[in-house]
Amino acid sequence: MVGRPEHGSTEWYDAFRVQSMAALRRARDAAYGEGEHIGQESFMRAGEILALARAADVTPGSLVLDLCCGTGGPALYLARKTGCRVVGVDLSAQGIRLAASTARAAGLTRRVHFLVADGLRLPLAAAFDVVLLLETFLAFEDKAALLHEVAGVLCPGGRFAFTLEEGRPLSREERARMPGGDGIWLVPEDEFLPLLRSSCFRVRQLEDCTAAHADMAGRLAMMYARHQRAIAASVGASLCDETIAADVRWAELLHTRRVRKLAIVTERAA
Repeated sequence: MVGRPEHGSTEWYDAFRVQSMAALRRARDAAYGEGEHIGQESFMRAGEILALARAADVTPGSLVLDLCCGTGGPALYLARKTGCRVVGVDLSAQGIRLAASTARAAGLTRRVHFLVADGLRLPLAAAFDVVLLLETFLAFEDKAALLHEVAGVLCPGGRFAFTLEEGRPLSREERARMPGGDGIWLVPEDEFLPLLRSSCFRVRQLEDCTAAHADMAGRLAMMYARHQRAIAASVGASLCDETIAADVRWAELLHTRRVRKLAIVTERAA
């Protein structure tokens, strides 16, 4: 099941994203800072997304798969900034409809294509130079199955670049405190790295971005609270409150390093 990362795989977030786009944009523009909000649904600023793509050698000639692309913001941004071609895949039909509409409005349909698909059953050939997975690894319980699927769509020597929510699994109490907690699957680093090696991936770069994402989670929670009236008018007070609570909880988990955020670039064995 593919869902939005920081809130888990939840139906309420799809409703939230569709019904409150205008109110969300105002809050997110303020939280990310000037030029850093490009339609992403994560704790990554635009500069981080571009840096990760460049570390994975995304160039004008690259064919990129944006796995769990959401509403398509990062895919469209990277197509504009790097000149690459992008296929965006997400299980959410609502998210894909929004992404396709934005691509048409931006005149990018020749270089960016979106489709509804399950990340564990991709209807794609082994043609991609790069696969990106931004802020959504935690939505997959079976990490090995996902790695196998990614390896299957990459060309030999292709790169898999992603962010990983690292830590021991949430306890029952922690899941209960987190909106969408039943859809969050953490993994310790010392268990995940052997999975990468056994799936024929070699780590090229690993960076700890926990502090930056803790700060962004706090900023998003603060700005959602500041725009709470407008957001609640769009989606209802309960849904708005859950979203604020989720970001507050993520800020706590990241600030205390109960969960670490890692940005990783790997290369598939030729």
